[in-house]
Amino acid sequence: MPVEHVLARRQSIGKHMRDARLHANLTQETVALRADIRIATYSRIENGHASPSLDTLIRIAYALDVPLADLVR
Repeated sequence: MPVEHVLARRQSIGKHMRDARLHANLTQETVALRADIRIATYSRIENGHASPSLDTLIRIAYALDVPLADLVR
C-alpha cells in the first residue's frame, strides 16, 4: 500500500475517533484512561500521527462505546 494511503487511513481513523469522542462529550484524557493507554499515545493516534495496534484500537472503541467498525469505516 502506498505511503499516501497509509497516512490518509491514519487520519481517517483519527477523525472518526475525534467525532465519536466529541459526540460522547469526553476528553482525550478520559478516553485514554478508559482504554488504558497513555494520553500522549491517544492524542497521537487521534491526530493521525501514529497507527494504533489492533488491540489498542479495540480498547479505544470500547472506551468510546462504539463498534470498532465505526472507527475504521
